[in-house]
Amino acid sequence: MIRERARPVAGRRGAITIALANQKGGVGKTTSAVSLSVALAAGGYRVLLVDIDPQGNATSSLGIEKTDLERTIYDLLVGDAAADLIAIPTGRERLKLLPSAPELAGAEVELVSMSARESRLKSGLDAIRNDFDLIFIDCPPSLGLITVNALTASDLVLVPIQCEFLALEGVGQLITTIDLVRRQLNPSLDIIGVLMTMYDGRTRLSQHVVNEVRNYFPERIFREVIPRSVRLAEAPSYGQAIIEYDGPSRGAVAYRAVAAELLERLGLPPMIPVQAANEDRNQNIAGLAAAAAGTGGDAFQEGAAQ
Repeated sequence: MIRERARPVAGRRGAITIALANQKGGVGKTTSAVSLSVALAAGGYRVLLVDIDPQGNATSSLGIEKTDLERTIYDLLVGDAAADLIAIPTGRERLKLLPSAPELAGAEVELVSMSARESRLKSGLDAIRNDFDLIFIDCPPSLGLITVNALTASDLVLVPIQCEFLALEGVGQLITTIDLVRRQLNPSLDIIGVLMTMYDGRTRLSQHVVNEVRNYFPERIFREVIPRSVRLAEAPSYGQAIIEYDGPSRGAVAYRAVAAELLERLGLPPMIPVQAANEDRNQNIAGLAAAAAGTGGDAFQEGAAQ
């Protein structure tokens, strides 16, 4: 049985890994994974986003063209490619991506005959965990081998639930799967929280669903709810997270609040304001430039390359 409240995992070595999972589609998994990753990277954390959904929406939402990729998460799961060779910059400081590709749709079949098929993602991520503070995994809307790989590789699960009729349908099956993975593959796996998405304050239904979920997960539901928003829906088409596309919008404010609460639940320090994070970077570059004055510029170029 899942414990009432997930314990903080701060102080552990390597990145804390969080899978966003729900076998229902259209509940906001990708939007939440992208928004939290961008917000926390902007707030000073080194973040890796793993797109393990064959649809590759997280990859597209960051403005990455999937047809231009040489390697993807498919090459890690089914092949022998190392994660550090697959991880790509996103054009955002402190945020990298393990991208997806349509070939991943066939990985479920290919994984069946492989040894350690449930832990191939974990093995790949273990090699680069020390390079990041947080890893988010955007799972497909299913409970197959790809999602089992994500759960096996994760410390915690974040469950987005849409504020609509039958919101809890299938959540019991997800919890059963999490319990099964805990017993057989990953004893420390736990649920960090339940995030209510697509909340419409104009309807009684949304509030009713929130109350129903709060009764089902009394200690786990996030305080903030994600509103139904046209701006949230528009942002991915511009290759941006809502925080970049429309920072003052209700959706952006909500996701920043969820990111802050997530850090609180993990027992981690709060985010650095974006301006302060940029000032820290400018100070570092200035220091490297000063040091380079006596070395012909080599020190500055090496540091800037980092």
